[in-house]
Amino acid sequence: MECYLDNSATTRCFDEVRDIVVSAMTADYGNPSSMHTKGVEAERYIKRAKETIAANMKVNEKELFFTSGGTESNNLAIIGSAMANMRAGKHLITSSIEHPSVLNAMKYLEEQGFRVTYLPVDKDGVILLEALREALCEETILVSVMYVNNEIGSVQPIGEIGTIIKEKNPNTLYHVDAIQAFGKYKIYPKKQNIDMLSVSGHKINGPKGVGICYIGEKVKIKPIMFGGGQQRGMRSGTENVPGAAGIGKAVEISYENLTEKIDRLYELKQYFVDAISKIEGVTINGKIGMESAPHIVSASFEQVRSEVLLHALESRGIYVSAGSACASNKPAVSSVLKAIGVKKELLDSTVRFSLSSETTKEELSYCIEELNNILPKLRLYKRQ
Repeated sequence: MECYLDNSATTRCFDEVRDIVVSAMTADYGNPSSMHTKGVEAERYIKRAKETIAANMKVNEKELFFTSGGTESNNLAIIGSAMANMRAGKHLITSSIEHPSVLNAMKYLEEQGFRVTYLPVDKDGVILLEALREALCEETILVSVMYVNNEIGSVQPIGEIGTIIKEKNPNTLYHVDAIQAFGKYKIYPKKQNIDMLSVSGHKINGPKGVGICYIGEKVKIKPIMFGGGQQRGMRSGTENVPGAAGIGKAVEISYENLTEKIDRLYELKQYFVDAISKIEGVTINGKIGMESAPHIVSASFEQVRSEVLLHALESRGIYVSAGSACASNKPAVSSVLKAIGVKKELLDSTVRFSLSSETTKEELSYCIEELNNILPKLRLYKRQ
């Protein structure tokens, strides 16, 4: 039996997404900037995708920009807005558990003379709101926070954070990395005081190599990529028409019957957490239940290195991550686990299991059974 539980790293493309991508690549393959029929046909895919995405987010189509993925969307939002607003101040705020595409963008801006405050989190990975209130000042031009943490599934109070920011300084921009949240939550930027938002296609059963950056029409921002002026000059380069068509279709499918899908995911997650919590030497990191993301489980296994467990499970057709797969394929100590206070001896013994709408209870049962079989043997080997 094959059991894929690494959906936070990437998801399988929906069949309908595959079909529309192939169609855009092989039948309607024109350049959307061309004035002839082939170009118009290609441009139609982009228009339809924007209509679908805008409707689900309740935003204007002109506020959506297609990028190469979540990393570019985060970089565009953070670096582009910081550079455009630096005369108003050079103070930025983010959290200590952000994705590398945010943290490294912030480090780059620090090298350019910006000052960055890294907010602490509690033991469950939730930002300390009092620390946010204290950090905000007249010089703060941008706050960037991830909606759902990609390693432990902690969920930030995005709406409350937006309210705090705008009450303290209405001109401070608010960026949300929603890459692990989109398709799992109904997200309405205008209601939640979100000025910019990042989405990635391959996290929602869409294609790799395409993302979305929502930029509110009143946001002052500079492009970070220059060329032929496509996408209203914000993101030059010939549009990835197959990618745009694919992510549009993925958004459409993801938000169909969303409540039922998420309720089912929470049920599956609770079943899995309850079962592995009964195994000796297992610790669940972060919150569980409805206060956590419906698809991510972070678990530490005493006396077993995560890389060893990962490959032992892989040999049985079970695929998981040793932390996050987003930084590189080289194992490293997680800054997220450190930030939430995971014991030193467990930092290298943590595995992430991540579900999707396609995950079945049979798959989880198989994984539970194999964990019960594998762990005693691995621990015995460790003791010897």
